[in-house]
Amino acid sequence: MQAVNKQAIAQAFGRAAQSYNQHASLQRLCGEALASYAHRQQGLKVLDAGCGPGWFSQHWRAAGNHVTALDLSAEMLVQAQALQTADCYQPGDIEALPFSDATFDLCWSNLAVQWCSDLTLALTELYRVTSPGGQVLFSTLSADSLHELAAAWQPLDLPPPVNRFLPFDAIANAGQHLPLKLMQQTLTVGFPDVLSALRSLKGIGATHLHQGRRGGLLSRRHLQQLEQHWPRDRRGYLLSYHLVYGVMHRE
Repeated sequence: MQAVNKQAIAQAFGRAAQSYNQHASLQRLCGEALASYAHRQQGLKVLDAGCGPGWFSQHWRAAGNHVTALDLSAEMLVQAQALQTADCYQPGDIEALPFSDATFDLCWSNLAVQWCSDLTLALTELYRVTSPGGQVLFSTLSADSLHELAAAWQPLDLPPPVNRFLPFDAIANAGQHLPLKLMQQTLTVGFPDVLSALRSLKGIGATHLHQGRRGGLLSRRHLQQLEQHWPRDRRGYLLSYHLVYGVMHRE
């Protein structure tokens, strides 16, 4: 279990609500891979838990499903509703879902549960509100994600703005009492410059640190140092994400 300031997380994502979709290529790639594990695609009651501005709420709704969008951030829900991405909009926390048992045929959560304090509780809640015969599909980040950023930051006299994500074994242990199947994938994204890479993190709201905000604005010297040490190839300045996909069939 990790200490998480839910209000600070909601505020960080709220600040990114209007810019999120233009920076969210990782979320889309990850979500498309996650959707391939769904054994049914339409005629479902779907919960999008941690919906953000509703990109995948819209995906599931367009496919012919009744979608409830849930998020910790009121600003994200406002954005999702403005874009008419879902049928219902519900503020709430994945660790305390405001729904009765067996409400949904598909509980979907794309890159949201890494912000939870207690992953076991989050997975238990998603399973609880899923109907018999239904599915829980979730994705999350595991340890060593964004290792390029951590490496580039080492020569600086500043702490790296990288959250510590759970190792794969800890994610597996969190669901050991559930019928959980896990798959892994590493996705590496290239950016034309360091600022673009940093803005991609800020744009998706991933600037909140579990250990609290530290340091200040980066100087030009800091940016030059980051450029020198940041791993890159022909794709540009790299950020790697170690993705974990989880599938649970509700019995």
